[in-house]
Amino acid sequence: MNEEEMKKRLDVLRTEHRDLDAAIDALSGAGSTDQLQIARLKKRKLRLKDQISMIEDYLIPDIIA
Repeated sequence: MNEEEMKKRLDVLRTEHRDLDAAIDALSGAGSTDQLQIARLKKRKLRLKDQISMIEDYLIPDIIA
């Protein structure tokens, strides 16, 4: 994957992460009794966060002072 593709992938992941956050809030706010579904969405959201972090770490190199 080149840098441009990684940036596009990062945008997609961030959008999906925001969408999952909204879905979790909606289910929780509606008093949903489907805790298993909410837990699955939260796990998916955490996996996305990890993927986002990995790509950001690759795109933004550490600066050694």
